[in-house]
Amino acid sequence: MSSAGERVWGGNTSGQGVVSVSSSWRAAGRALATALLAGLVLLTGAAPAAAHNTLISSDPADGAAVATAPQAVRLTFDLPVQEMAATTTVTVTGPDGTRWERGPARVAGSKVTTGLGSLGPAGRYVVAFRVLSEDGHPVSGTVDFELTEPGSSPSPSPSSPSPAAPAAAGDQGARGGGGRSDMPVWPWLLGAVVLVGAGGAAALRVGRR
Repeated sequence: MSSAGERVWGGNTSGQGVVSVSSSWRAAGRALATALLAGLVLLTGAAPAAAHNTLISSDPADGAAVATAPQAVRLTFDLPVQEMAATTTVTVTGPDGTRWERGPARVAGSKVTTGLGSLGPAGRYVVAFRVLSEDGHPVSGTVDFELTEPGSSPSPSPSSPSPAAPAAAGDQGARGGGGRSDMPVWPWLLGAVVLVGAGGAAALRVGRR
């Protein structure tokens, strides 16, 4: 009887061990799957967090040489900008430092337009802009064009120039077709790596029990 009892007891122990190992691996798999899912969520959230707004074109084009002075400067972004005069500024500065924009910038969806006076001396004109994305993030940058023939006006003093765009916290300077305000992606990547690593370590610990 004693021998038979020992055999039965030994068989129960083996079954419990198999169940215990199986449960441990299932728990390890769940921990790893949770960590991978969390990492995926972080990575997919990094893309929309990084992109705010981008200047995709300007008229005159950035770096263009024009013989006839334009009557306005037009900026086109890839996303709509907020239609608030207080948050949208465009300045046009000539080669002698004179400002040539006329009146406040006008916003229509993703397009921003500012009128110009009759430009003066030939040379490089710098267009500086600052707009507010729909998500509330400011985006700033510059484009320039070359006037090859002098305009019809001497250097005037514009009656009501737009205020210079202030440097605000969170502004991202840009040049040319950039104008893009990007948040760094590396914190998201680092967070994903840490989560996946922690999940893997937890899975290994559970699997060894």
